[in-house]
Amino acid sequence: MSATPAPFEELVLPNLDAAYNLARWLAGNDHDAEDIVQEACMRAFRFAAGFRGGNSRSWLLAIVRNTAFTWLKKNRPQAVVSISDDELAEIEDAKENPVAFDRADAGVLRAALESLPPEFREAIVLRELEELSYKEIAEIADVPIGTVMSRLARARRELQSYMRQKGAA
Repeated sequence: MSATPAPFEELVLPNLDAAYNLARWLAGNDHDAEDIVQEACMRAFRFAAGFRGGNSRSWLLAIVRNTAFTWLKKNRPQAVVSISDDELAEIEDAKENPVAFDRADAGVLRAALESLPPEFREAIVLRELEELSYKEIAEIADVPIGTVMSRLARARRELQSYMRQKGAA
């Protein structure tokens, strides 16, 4: 007996806040995030029958991520910056770079996050704000776990540097 696919509503509705949060941080504003989430939900609806079980949140966030980067490439090509493997190799241990999200000034933290390249911003938002595991982030971003760890370390280092410059760290 095969399992029937979960209804679209069960896959998407519980995860809409996380989808919007990721889209907002990747796009940089509410209006574009709404467009991205709407497009992502239409894509999710088309592909819901192919969902094979597992973590529906990661599944939806992967769709949101891909939709956001497609949207950014089309509407703001200058905003999408690729990170070379050489750059990723120059990484510090993330444990040496804690970012005190709970103690940071909200405005400075928001500006610091917005200053990050999209790949770094995505990783830090999924890890620190959405509290996803490295494995889940790797699945969403379709990159190896080592790349997730590298992006997080770089993001944390850049956030600390930004906040130190602003006197908030």
